[in-house]
Amino acid sequence: MKRFLIHISQGYSIPIGKPLQKEIRERGYEVKWFSESENAKKYLTDEEELLETVQEVMDYNPHIVLVATDSVPHFFPGIKVEIFHGFLVNKWSFKKGHFRIRGFFDLYCTQGPSTTGPFNELKKKYGYFEVVETGWSKVDPLFEVANRLKRLNDKPTVLISSTFTTRYSLAKIPDVYEEIKRLSLIGKWQFLVILHPMMDPLIVEKFKHLENENLKYFDTTDIIPILKIADVMFSDTTSAIPEFILQRKPVVTFRNTKPMPHLMNIEKVADIEKTIEVMSNLP
Repeated sequence: MKRFLIHISQGYSIPIGKPLQKEIRERGYEVKWFSESENAKKYLTDEEELLETVQEVMDYNPHIVLVATDSVPHFFPGIKVEIFHGFLVNKWSFKKGHFRIRGFFDLYCTQGPSTTGPFNELKKKYGYFEVVETGWSKVDPLFEVANRLKRLNDKPTVLISSTFTTRYSLAKIPDVYEEIKRLSLIGKWQFLVILHPMMDPLIVEKFKHLENENLKYFDTTDIIPILKIADVMFSDTTSAIPEFILQRKPVVTFRNTKPMPHLMNIEKVADIEKTIEVMSNLP
C-alpha cells in the first residue's frame, strides 16, 4: 500500500490537503499529516491522522510527500511534490516568489498555464524535477453545487479579505478600518471578514470588535464556503483574490501593487463606498 504524507506549515493549507486526503483514501492508500506549526495543528480535526514528531515521519516512511508550503525537510523519505499554498499573485519578484527553485522538490504540480510555462522553462535549466499541470485541489469544493453556508440575509454580501504583510495590508490602514466600520453601520451590505492566519493578533481583535448585525468575522482556515456566498470581494494583494475571481465575481482592490484589468483597483479611502456600490449592482 502506498503511503502519503501531507506536509503543511500554516493552517490555511489544510483545505489544500483535505480534497487530496479524500481522493487518496478512496483509492485505498494511506495518508497522514505533519506540521511543525502548533497553530496549524489546532485546525486539524479527528479526520486527519497527525504525526507529531520527525521520528514518527521517519518510521512512517512515506512513499510520497505532498507539500503545501515552500520547503520540506530534505531528509524526509519519499518523492517530494510541491502542491503550492496559493495562486500566483505577482506579489514578489520572479526570483523570490512563486518560481523560486529551492532544491527540495522532485515534482511541481502546477495550477494552470500561468505557472506551467515558467516552471517548464526552469525544468530545462535545472534538469532534476518534473512539471505536471494538475489544477489545484483547494478550489475543487468551490465548484460543488451545494453550499455549506447559508447567506445571512438578502443584502448584497461583501467579503473583506486582507493579507498580513504590512505594506500591502488594507486591514492595517486605520482610515480603511474606520471606513469599514462606518459602512457596516449603514446597513446597505452584509460584510464578511477573513484575515490571513498570520495577521497581527491586535488587528484580528480590532475586526472581531467590529462585529454587528451587518458584519461577521470568520476565524477559519477553510474560506471556500465563504467565497461561495459572497457577491463582491474587497481586498488588497491577498492570494485569495484569484480563488474568488474563479467564480467570475467582481473584486475591488485597495492599492494593489500590480492591478490587472480584471480588478477594480482604487487608491483612496473616499472611493471605497461608491466602488463597492457599483460592483455589488452588477448584473
